[in-house]
Amino acid sequence: MAVWRQLTASDIEALMRVAEAVHTELPESNSVFAERVKLFPDGCLALVENGELCGYAISHPIRCRQPPALGSLLGEISPEADQYYIHDVCILPRLRGQGLAKQGIDRLLSIAERYPSACLVSVYGTSSLWARYGFLPPQSIDDALLAKVRGYGDDATYLERLETQP
Repeated sequence: MAVWRQLTASDIEALMRVAEAVHTELPESNSVFAERVKLFPDGCLALVENGELCGYAISHPIRCRQPPALGSLLGEISPEADQYYIHDVCILPRLRGQGLAKQGIDRLLSIAERYPSACLVSVYGTSSLWARYGFLPPQSIDDALLAKVRGYGDDATYLERLETQP
């Protein structure tokens, strides 16, 4: 049975194998993931089955509508962070359809409740999945944010979830 637990620095090598298997078109370096674990460990989860890392979730606070560009380092979590960013929820295909994504997302959303809103960049046509959790496209976004979103691919969509949404 697969379970979510805290992701640690020692999981990064296994995380990279999962990321490389799932995100063939959106590669990120191990230093990006290692930095997220170091800066905001509460928002980093590992999905483990029989001792094997089979998925992960990465999230952290940001300044409103200022998500990091794909593959970029944060340097720090801003003390003025006022939005929660879900960077990635990634599960190997063989474990999908078992409610595991919901379990991980629910854990992230419990952290997100500390902030007025949460956001993410939806890729691979997953906007309908995120809509189930109250994430919707805002009426407009500025050019700087649009440029970052385009860095995630042509089908990428910026989504937000307001505090009052389900």
